[in-house]
Amino acid sequence: MYTALTNGVRVTVTPLYLEDQSDPEAGRYVFAYTVEIVNLNTGRVRLRDRYWKIVDGLGRVHEVRGEGVVGQQPVLGPGESFTYTSGCPLETPDGTMEGVYGMERADGARFEATIPAFSLDSPHARRSLH
Repeated sequence: MYTALTNGVRVTVTPLYLEDQSDPEAGRYVFAYTVEIVNLNTGRVRLRDRYWKIVDGLGRVHEVRGEGVVGQQPVLGPGESFTYTSGCPLETPDGTMEGVYGMERADGARFEATIPAFSLDSPHARRSLH
């Protein structure tokens, strides 16, 4: 698990390699990640948009921006959480993801909640110590 706490919003990510959806011989490695977003503020917040930076094992960068997550813009009251699972295919057996959620407070003020950098690792990745 990877966790970040910014502006009263805790984001925890748990990645998982999906062997049954991957095809290493064809250069297809599929990962799922489950995200839990917890509002630790005293007022409500709404998740408006997302930004992801995905880097594969060769250092190629792919950026994703969009409204909400999994088709929703969840509103979280104090102490409430929202959990969802999504996926990411890569052409390499490993990579990383990180990003931010664009959040909005009840008064309309906007802020960013950090999505912690996390590792996407398949059993097919070569490991080396430096």
